[in-house]
Amino acid sequence: MIAALLLVISLAALAQFALYYWRALVLGVAAQPLSERFREASPVGEKALQGRDFGALLQLYEMTPLLRVGKSRLGTVRMYYRAVEALGRLAGKLMPQLGAWSEREMATCTRYVAVRVDQRMARNLECAEALRSC
Repeated sequence: MIAALLLVISLAALAQFALYYWRALVLGVAAQPLSERFREASPVGEKALQGRDFGALLQLYEMTPLLRVGKSRLGTVRMYYRAVEALGRLAGKLMPQLGAWSEREMATCTRYVAVRVDQRMARNLECAEALRSC
């Protein structure tokens, strides 16, 4: 019985650590600066990125071809965004702090997608320049 309890507590601690680690990775990517090229191509333009811009940037990400081998990496961010959005909608009216937190988290997810779009655009331009030089 004690061994099972220790196993459950250990798994819960491991899951919590994994979530914090993943969130730190997302925050690290989201903190990177955006290029001027992205601001020109983005449907958002010059205004600050907000949580509601997630869908538009996601469409831009999917329209941008991936010329190099790699994974999308947006599946977990999409899932996290949807969960935080639902939590903000359900409990945001009752607890304003939770609503404000969910808005910040959705803005972070949006910023993450914006940085990924910018990186993908830069890689595609590098590939195009490499093809031109051949």
